[in-house]
Amino acid sequence: MTTEHIPAIDVHGHYGPYWRHECPELSNRFYSGDAETIVRRATAVNVEWTVVSPLLGLLPRGEADAAVGNEEAARVVAETDGLLQWVIVDPTRPKTYEQAEAMLRLPKCVGIKVHPEEHVYPIREHGRAVFEFAARHDAVVLIHSGHEHSLPADIVPFVNDHPNVRLILAHIGCSSDFDRTLQVRGVQASRHGNVFADTSSMMSTTPEMIEWAVDEIGADRVLFGTDTPIYFTAMQRARIDHAELGDDVKKMILRDNAAALLGL
Repeated sequence: MTTEHIPAIDVHGHYGPYWRHECPELSNRFYSGDAETIVRRATAVNVEWTVVSPLLGLLPRGEADAAVGNEEAARVVAETDGLLQWVIVDPTRPKTYEQAEAMLRLPKCVGIKVHPEEHVYPIREHGRAVFEFAARHDAVVLIHSGHEHSLPADIVPFVNDHPNVRLILAHIGCSSDFDRTLQVRGVQASRHGNVFADTSSMMSTTPEMIEWAVDEIGADRVLFGTDTPIYFTAMQRARIDHAELGDDVKKMILRDNAAALLGL
């Protein structure tokens, strides 16, 4: 039996132009993709929904205006079948809280995206405000994790104070060094069973990484993500379809966990 027939839910995507000043123009182009490209690549490998935040609201690092990105995303996602929205909250820009108040009511907005690295602030200094806001709205939060400003050990204590918030730690295996355990240990540090981790980005392609995570935290804590268009959707999907896991476990990762978490 195979799992390619399962309509997957990608909890971690983006759309739009990728832009880093230090990247050559060609590299920036490779990492970019408009909304139609995201959906085309997803549809080709039976990904039903991709939950996106706009690259316009995240890049260039330290320069992006998340509020402008949110305004664009609300329009683009509403117009594009196959996309759902994460509204970006940047705690250094109060307007993004106001936007989230409104956008969390939109039918295609499923939660909040937080990116301390691209917005250049330490989560340990701003996390209380972010998670208090999320708690007031019973929100799901997807947060970049694994680097200096976004270590899971600094993030999880905030969500431990708010059992109604559900947190996704992005990028299983991501770290600034060779410690591939940070997200898994973050899930294990949860007091309320409300912390998950996603498979998006580069490290999930490491042999045994996803399988080890499932052994450590259980299949019900692992969510499929791609980080499209920065990474190729088909490759990320294949990593789960061909994982050394049972088909029932793959189905949980590809669809069931996200469907339950996001109410889809």
